Amino acid sequence: MVLMKRTSYYWNVLVLLVLLIKQGISDDLTEAPPPIVMWHGMGDTCCFPFSLGTVTKMLKSKLGESLYVKSLKIGESIITDYESGFFVHPNKQVEEVCRQLSNDPKLGNGYNAIGFSQGGQFLRAVAQRCPVPPMLNLITLGGQHQGVFGLPNCPSLSQKSCESFRRMLNVAAYTNWMQNFLVQATYWHDPLNEQKYVQSSSFLADINNERSINQTYIENLMKLKRFVMVKFTKDTIVQPLQSQWFEFYEPNQDKVILPLNESSIYIEDKLGLKAMMDANKLIFLESEGNHLQFTDEWFTENIIPILQP
Repeated sequence: MVLMKRTSYYWNVLVLLVLLIKQGISDDLTEAPPPIVMWHGMGDTCCFPFSLGTVTKMLKSKLGESLYVKSLKIGESIITDYESGFFVHPNKQVEEVCRQLSNDPKLGNGYNAIGFSQGGQFLRAVAQRCPVPPMLNLITLGGQHQGVFGLPNCPSLSQKSCESFRRMLNVAAYTNWMQNFLVQATYWHDPLNEQKYVQSSSFLADINNERSINQTYIENLMKLKRFVMVKFTKDTIVQPLQSQWFEFYEPNQDKVILPLNESSIYIEDKLGLKAMMDANKLIFLESEGNHLQFTDEWFTENIIPILQP
């Protein structure tokens, strides 16, 4: 009788150990989602609770409260971060972000990146220039990958006023002073004078390999698992809105949009986009709304699966 009790006791202990070991193995096999790095757009900051703060909460609610989300801040304060969106050259911002990422031990195994508006092309520059730590997936929401040639909400003004403002920008945007002073001038893209744009753009023409081919940019961009571009179909901020899908006007006019696969940057594969398309690494998504307007349901359906392990 005593022997049976001892046998039963040891058997129960053994079963418990097996269950604990099994649970431990199961926990190890449950892979946590990679960290997420976000970069805000013009007129925003890293830490406004009603903008990227809301996105951070949504990401944690969908992917787990332990998810590490790094919302990039340029400078020492929210004020300097806000001002950087207008007055700190993108090259300097990208350089600072690369230092931040390389010094963050939580990102050592890689991270997913989400760029909002101009933060989209800035994060693409990070992917091209700073491969360590590795960027796994790049998601750009309303990014201006081929630049802009129009004023935000200009349709609310008269056509004559819009054209007058645009002509002034065409004259001033490519001056050394404006290129160094105003962030938006560094991705102003005049399709009526492509040569001037290529020669004078101090940021966009470089990261798009339009001035010369930087093979490192191509190799680093192609390391991405996926490059996701989200276009807002009723966008009144980004003009033309097709820039969000890496499309732009045909050269020497500003009416007809040239599809990506008919553009020189794609046909000549200046940036590796054709190779990425062939490898199914390019994803084009739409959201029915104005600039950066999307619902929780849309985000959950379209973006969350890309961020999961």
